[in-house]
Amino acid sequence: MNCDVPALWLAHKDALRNYIRKRVPDEAQAADLLQDVLLKVYGFCQARSGVANIRSWLFQIAHNAIVDAARKNRRLRPLDEGFDVEAESESEAYQEAADYILPMIQLLPPAYAEPLRLADVEGVKQQDIARQLGLGLSATKSRIQRGREMLRDLFTECCLLETDAQGHLLGFAIRSDCGSLQTYKQTLEKK
Repeated sequence: MNCDVPALWLAHKDALRNYIRKRVPDEAQAADLLQDVLLKVYGFCQARSGVANIRSWLFQIAHNAIVDAARKNRRLRPLDEGFDVEAESESEAYQEAADYILPMIQLLPPAYAEPLRLADVEGVKQQDIARQLGLGLSATKSRIQRGREMLRDLFTECCLLETDAQGHLLGFAIRSDCGSLQTYKQTLEKK
């Protein structure tokens, strides 16, 4: 890992700030957490441990700082004033991921995209899909299942998914090298 902390910080500071601000409503607390992340980066670089994916590691530090702060705040606040940052983060992440499901389905080959869209987005029964598309029920089921597998592969290829130990989704982002979804992301951000 390159331990040129100022360069590393300049490259990732804005993304980390945005990540923290999406999860921490208080601006002062978010600034404190961002500073905590910087201090941890300095400490890590002095220890000279190795990191394979710097960006992922930085966001993991930010996430841990948010969770630690939420736990600390939970102990200090009465229960009726508290909020669960992890649950909020999970809900936001699922909603963010859901915004990309239909565009991702549209990237699949039409033979799989249409049955999958009808079944999983529109809620149409598989028998009705088979009739509507002129397919046998077995072929329809196979195409839906294969479409789900292709969609899962596309999510893995185009998305960065952050999960907790139980597998709950905590963070979601589109990879920069996934051009078609980056274009869609830009249209979403303009709304």
